[in-house]
Amino acid sequence: MMTQPNSHTRKQAQHPMLRRLPLIAIAIVALVGAFTLRDYLSFETLAQNREALLAFRDSNYLMTVLVFILAYVVIVGFSLPGATIATLTGGFLFATFPGVLFNVTAATIGATIIFLAARWGLGEKLAARMETSEGKVKAIKDGIDENQWSVLFLIRLVPAVPFFVANLIPALVGVPLHRFVISTFLGIIPGGLVYTSVGAGLSEVFARGETPDLGIIFEPHILLPMLGLAALAALPMVLKQFRKGT
Repeated sequence: MMTQPNSHTRKQAQHPMLRRLPLIAIAIVALVGAFTLRDYLSFETLAQNREALLAFRDSNYLMTVLVFILAYVVIVGFSLPGATIATLTGGFLFATFPGVLFNVTAATIGATIIFLAARWGLGEKLAARMETSEGKVKAIKDGIDENQWSVLFLIRLVPAVPFFVANLIPALVGVPLHRFVISTFLGIIPGGLVYTSVGAGLSEVFARGETPDLGIIFEPHILLPMLGLAALAALPMVLKQFRKGT
């Protein structure tokens, strides 16, 4: 006589799919946003509404800060277009400081949302499989585990690494939450400071009828110090390899 599966068994069967729902939701919202919000979350939109934004900030400063941070978290957390514009807006509305603090805090919270969704849906199982695997896969996992802080700071400090990718990789290799949050917050400060300062000077850019130079982060006087920080982050890994070779 066959027994019907009880509710607990059914929940266990559904569990893997339920765990992926947050990641699926993020992917769907990101896809829809890429086609529907690109024209709204733009420099042109900011330029057209700059006076209204400044007037609202002047009369409702705390509300402006809260709404801005929430909007930035949503943009990053759902991988919507406009993260760079949001960073510029933070500088435009709140100056380089405290604008950079608002930008970095919101970006870190949004990145953590993606990290948790990816780890909950895929990362824990994938990290466990990598841990029990053999050969090159296990070697890569062990290498990351031995140098987690260095790797985390490297992927944040090197401008060529997309922000979304830097949020996913740690989730898929089993990085602890506290290490992800700390390295994200500290690691994005240099780039965040550059773009926030650009945003703080937008009034002059608007007055000239120009658009900001978003490629400034690749200028030698900006890029070289950031690469220097990346080299410092990589130094512990280099020293470990040197010691193993001696």
